[in-house]
Amino acid sequence: MPEKSGQFPFTRGLYPNMYKDRLWTMRQYAGFTSAEESNRRYRFLLEQGVTGLSVAFDLPTQIGFDSDHSMATGEVGRVGVPISTIEDMEILLKNIPLDQVSTSMTINATAPILLAFYIVAAENKGINKAKLRGTIQNDILKEYIARGTYIYPPDVSMRLVTDIFDYCSNHLPNWNSISISGYHIREAGSTAAQELAFTFANGIAYVQAAINCGLDVNTFGKRLSFFFNAHNDFLTEIAKFRAARKLWATIMKERFHTTNEKSMMCGFHTQTGGSTLSAQQIDNNVVRTTIQALSAVLGGTQSLHTNSRDEALSLPTDESAKLALRTQQIIAHESGVTQFADPLGGSEIIEKLTVTLEKEALSIITEIDEMGGALSAIESGWVQNEIARSAYEYQKNVDSKKQVIVGVNKFMDDTEPDFELLEISSKAEEKQITRLIAFRSSRDSSECSNALAKLRSHAKGTDNLIPSIIECVRKKCTLGEISDTLREIFGEHQI
Repeated sequence: MPEKSGQFPFTRGLYPNMYKDRLWTMRQYAGFTSAEESNRRYRFLLEQGVTGLSVAFDLPTQIGFDSDHSMATGEVGRVGVPISTIEDMEILLKNIPLDQVSTSMTINATAPILLAFYIVAAENKGINKAKLRGTIQNDILKEYIARGTYIYPPDVSMRLVTDIFDYCSNHLPNWNSISISGYHIREAGSTAAQELAFTFANGIAYVQAAINCGLDVNTFGKRLSFFFNAHNDFLTEIAKFRAARKLWATIMKERFHTTNEKSMMCGFHTQTGGSTLSAQQIDNNVVRTTIQALSAVLGGTQSLHTNSRDEALSLPTDESAKLALRTQQIIAHESGVTQFADPLGGSEIIEKLTVTLEKEALSIITEIDEMGGALSAIESGWVQNEIARSAYEYQKNVDSKKQVIVGVNKFMDDTEPDFELLEISSKAEEKQITRLIAFRSSRDSSECSNALAKLRSHAKGTDNLIPSIIECVRKKCTLGEISDTLREIFGEHQI
């Protein structure tokens, strides 16, 4: 009997009718300049039809530095929103109904702190944390692989990951405790098969770490989510998403013996390929994004971000962000593809590609298992080297024109684009620092110090650290102060 959508191993989709019953979440990634400006962009996107928020944080926030730290100079608000205090988070979320809107936060090393900010901001609005819906990325292993925004050594970082698993299982029933990311692995240069393999190898490591801590896979497994890239090889990408569901369902059932079907489901967010965007002939990026978004929909994604045409040059303008959203809306409401679950299922080439990608990914996962698992493979540098090798091969193909990039190595022109780009004012950094200094001076410093002392004590033991971090936020400790307290105990990861 042929496999059906909504049935194990879910190759054809997680739900029987897929988008006929419910469209994917249209979640546009945004964050820049300041909490005020980012809040304005979120409200603009909600007005335009976005159905979920996705928060980008600036680099200082990602690596645990307050906006006035010397290491933050020149980086405040550049690639995301600066969040140093509970006040910043409240401004960011002003007039947004947190009990009605799902929020995804792309944050890893400081994920426990940003989650605490979000919870306390909701509390201050009178919203019960049990009603909160969203995702915290919380995927530290890929930071060691592909991005580099880590703080603490891997073993300590894994403790913080599992602390979030535990806390969310008990207090945030509708919150995804991790978004295991293949996106950044693909952006670093991996192949589609490597993206699957390295993502799931990391996922295996997280699940095993949680089990080792005594957590029930049938409980925390329900709130694991994934994050994949969509590139230009249309049919391969569709097959990749289908293979992903089958691979994860099989891993959870056969390796970890989960009996809860929801814990077997590979629910995932997709973002179109940032590395595929060209600075030349930027309107071509609209076409690329459309192809990539359609592959994600045909592949059965649960959530989608479409990149804006100008993101190879700057953060997107309002108009570019709106056009990117309209791309999703046109696919959803005009293309007709949402009327069928897995509409390309049964296609000879799609089925063949699905099986091929599954086998290739499994072979790599087996190789990683033989090394002792993802953590060992990362610490040895093997994963990073494999990605670098793939990236090099791809670039050679581009340089030789074996791989054509329209407008970049073929069909080029010398016309200078006449296009308005988003500019970040240096005055925004000054304003952020001024507010931060005022925040520190207005709080009860003894309450803050006592909360940090309790966190320090708990960090030396084995208690779940999330409640202590939440209490620090309630007592108005800053992101940098909380991060530095943990640095004192855990140290910093050195390459």
